[in-house]
Amino acid sequence: MKNINIFKVATLALLMGTASCTNLDVIPKNAAVGDVVFTDPAAYKQSLAKVYAGLAIGGQASGDDNSDISGINGGFSQYIRMYFNLQELPTDEAVIGWNDGSIQTLHFHTWTSQSEFINAMFNRVYFQVSMANEFLRQTTDDLLTSRGNTDAIKADVKQYRAEVRFLRALSYWHGLDMFGSIPLVPETNPIGTEGPGQPEGGKQEVFNYIESELLTAIDDLGQPGTMEYARVDQAAAWTLLAKLYLNAEVYTGTKKYTEALTYLNKVIASNAFSLDPVFNNLFLTDNYKSPEIIFPVAFDGTNTKTYGGTTYLCHASVGGDKMKPADYGLDGGWAGLRTTANIVNLFGPADSRAIFFTDGQTKDIPGTPNTSFNQGYAHPKFQNVSSAGTKGSNSTFADTDFPMFRLADVYLMYAEAVLRGGTGGDQATALDYVNKLRVRAYGNTNGNIQTGDLTLSFIIDERGRELSWECHRRTDLVRFGLLTTSESSDARAIWAWKGGAKAAGEQTETFRNVFPIPSAALTANTKLKQNDGY
Repeated sequence: MKNINIFKVATLALLMGTASCTNLDVIPKNAAVGDVVFTDPAAYKQSLAKVYAGLAIGGQASGDDNSDISGINGGFSQYIRMYFNLQELPTDEAVIGWNDGSIQTLHFHTWTSQSEFINAMFNRVYFQVSMANEFLRQTTDDLLTSRGNTDAIKADVKQYRAEVRFLRALSYWHGLDMFGSIPLVPETNPIGTEGPGQPEGGKQEVFNYIESELLTAIDDLGQPGTMEYARVDQAAAWTLLAKLYLNAEVYTGTKKYTEALTYLNKVIASNAFSLDPVFNNLFLTDNYKSPEIIFPVAFDGTNTKTYGGTTYLCHASVGGDKMKPADYGLDGGWAGLRTTANIVNLFGPADSRAIFFTDGQTKDIPGTPNTSFNQGYAHPKFQNVSSAGTKGSNSTFADTDFPMFRLADVYLMYAEAVLRGGTGGDQATALDYVNKLRVRAYGNTNGNIQTGDLTLSFIIDERGRELSWECHRRTDLVRFGLLTTSESSDARAIWAWKGGAKAAGEQTETFRNVFPIPSAALTANTKLKQNDGY
C-alpha cells in the first residue's frame, strides 16, 4: 500500500471543524485555535494536511460524517464528486441514472441557481479558501517568531505556505472556470462579517490574482519529483499556470497561448515525469506508482473513507445485469454513471483507452438518462483493483487516486497552444507528443497521425479519448465553443438529451457556459451579483 504521510499526520484528529461557507468568510471552528493549537510545531504540518484533505474527504469523521459544509451530506458533496458532476454531467462524456434532487438538470442544461449541486461546489471552493486563509493567518513570520519556532520549522512552514497558496489558487481557478467573476476573500478579512462581492475588475481581476499567487508561490515549492507523495511541487504550479493561460481567452478575451507554452515546456523539461507504459494503470489502486501523474488527489480505502472521490467514480460506473462488482474490487455497484454515443464513437476498435462495458448495454440512450442503467455504455475507467488484479484494501471505499494533472494532458495542451498560434513550440514537436499517446493507446504506430491531421478539431476529440472522466470536458468544450451553442453548427455540440427535450439533444443558451451564483450565496451576501441569464 502507498504511504500517504500527508494524510496520516494528526490532522484527522480534527484541528478544524465544520463550517457553512455561504457567506464566503467563515473559518473552520474549534475552541483550540491560534496559539493554543500551534504551541506544538507538528501542528503546522497537521494543518497543512487538512487543507489537502479538503480535496479528498467531505466531513470530519469516517465516511464523510459531520459534513464540512451545511445543508448537504458530506459524501454527496465531496470536492472531487461535485467537481466531476459539474465538469462531466453537462457534457457528452457522462449521464447519470439517478433522480436525486436536481441532478438530472445538469445534463439537461436546465439547472438554476437553486441547484444543491451547484451550491455545494461553490461552497467547496470557499471552504478550501477559508482553510487556506486560516493557515496563512496563523503562519506569518511574526507569529512564528513569537511562538519560539526554530529556523528549521520556519523554513518548513515557508514551503507549507507556498503549497497552501497553490491549493487556494487551484480552488479559485475552479471557481473562475465554473462561475466566472467570483469574490476574492482576503486572508486578513475580519471574521464574522459579510464577505466581499465580486471584484470590480471582474474575471480579469480574478485571473490576475490566481496568476500572481502561483508566480509568487513557485520559488518556495519543491523541485519536481522531490516531494512527498501527493504534495504540490513546482511542476504542479507550472501546469496550473498553463491551464490558466490556455483558457485565458475564455476568461478575459486575451490570448495567452505563448505563456501557456512557457510553463508547459518547464514541466516537460523537468524530466520528472514520463508516460505510464500502460494507460489503464493510471486509474487503478496502484496508480501512485505512475511516473505520469503530476498532482494527484490521494485516496485510501482505510485512511480516507469517503463516498465521494474515486469511491464514487468506481461504484457509480458499475451496474446493470451483467457487470460484476467484485471484478472491479467493489462490494456493489451503484448503477449510475454511463457515457453517450458521441464519446464511444470517438474511439477506433484497437484503442486501449476505450474502457467500455457493452454486454447488456445499448450505445444509444432512447429514454431519459435516469430511465435505465442499461442505456448508454458503462465506462468503468476508475477501478478499485491494482494492475496485478489485487482488490483494494476496502471494497466499499476505493484506494485509487484521482489524477488532477498528468503528463498526457500537458502534451495535448502543448499541441493545442501551438495550433492556436502560441510561440515557444512547434508543430513537429506537438505531433511527436500526440503520437506518443497514440502509440501507447494502440500498442504500435498504427494509430499515429500525420502533420496534416494535427488540427484543433483533432485535439478536442483526442482530449475526449485520452482524458474522459478526468474533469476536463466541460472546460474543453467551452474553450472550443461546443458546450452550449456552436457558432459553426458543429455536430459535436449536440449529444443525447442535451437540452432535456429530446433523445437526440439540442443546442442550449450560451449563458450556460458558466453556472449561476447559488441563490443561497446571494441571500447570505447581498454584495454578490448574479451571472447574466440566470
